[in-house]
Amino acid sequence: MPTEDVAGSAWSVAVGENVDELPLGEAGEAENSSFELSADNLDRLLGQALETSTREVDDLIGELETLREKLRTDASRIRQDILAYAEMSRYVMKLTTIISEGLGKVPSAPNIAPR
Repeated sequence: MPTEDVAGSAWSVAVGENVDELPLGEAGEAENSSFELSADNLDRLLGQALETSTREVDDLIGELETLREKLRTDASRIRQDILAYAEMSRYVMKLTTIISEGLGKVPSAPNIAPR
């Protein structure tokens, strides 16, 4: 006979003897306290899961709020950069016009033949 069968049957006999020794009321109380212990464990585990999930959601909300503020700041900076570029572009166009008008007024140089 394998060792597992011997150990298994010895355990079954020991458990059977202990169960037979307990009065019916005590067996019911043991079952109820085991159920209450399991319910308490389940309640604690659910509380921990809820706390962990809530903390993770709060962390994500905080990160999203930080990103929103960064987007607003970046958008404001980009608008300012675009306005500065448009203004600089207008100045460049004015300078180009001034230079081209000035070149039109400059007398042309005489043609000098190379020697």
